[in-house]
Amino acid sequence: MISRSIQVSASLDARPAALFVQTASQFASSIHLTIENKKINAKSIMGVISLGVLDGQNVLISAEGKDEVQAVDKLEKFLCAE
Repeated sequence: MISRSIQVSASLDARPAALFVQTASQFASSIHLTIENKKINAKSIMGVISLGVLDGQNVLISAEGKDEVQAVDKLEKFLCAE
């Protein structure tokens, strides 16, 4: 299992959340996003939207599986892209 704390550069409202979920779904690993004490499945559009991730917030992204490192790396780039 790998986890990384990331500062988000843009809010994840409907369209960016959908693109994030599409990206997460490319990986076989189990992937989760956590803000404070709320943890969701990163492959769930409703979960991602319900987090209400805002620009500048810190999130913890964690993945477990055969492609966990690649998943976290790619999703970190997605969340930090400007």
